[in-house]
Amino acid sequence: MTFADSYLGKLRLLVGSRCLLVPGARVVIVRGDGSILLQHRSDFDLWGLPGGNAEEGEDLREVVIREALEETGLDIRNPVPIGFGSDPEYETVRFPNGDVCQFFVMMFYATEFSGIVEIDGSETLDLQWFLPDDLPPMLDNMRRSVEAYTSFMQSGAFQMI
Repeated sequence: MTFADSYLGKLRLLVGSRCLLVPGARVVIVRGDGSILLQHRSDFDLWGLPGGNAEEGEDLREVVIREALEETGLDIRNPVPIGFGSDPEYETVRFPNGDVCQFFVMMFYATEFSGIVEIDGSETLDLQWFLPDDLPPMLDNMRRSVEAYTSFMQSGAFQMI
């Protein structure tokens, strides 16, 4: 699906670049050695987590499964919710094209997946595995999501960030 065909793309035609409140999901995909899969994003030239915005009729679990497959080539199974990101200081993003979104994001982690890691060729410049304590330059909201994952794994408490 192209951006123009997406729910958000259709809204942008109506409202231009003004701030939109957007539900979405992102996922920390964890390999057996504890490393996590990060996506080198083409829009900001920084690293982030796989994820994206909800389409009409989708729940957030469906969003994260679809986005992980589209952006990484991995079919994640049994994503576990770990927290919710809604702090406008971090979740309000101005994209390079001038569009602004305030995200309300369910965060998941997944340890069960199949497929081969593949770069999608549009949103993704690279995909690599990193240890959570040795991360590359990342978008602030994505780094906070990795920190929330680490806190969730240590405490078992749902993270509100």
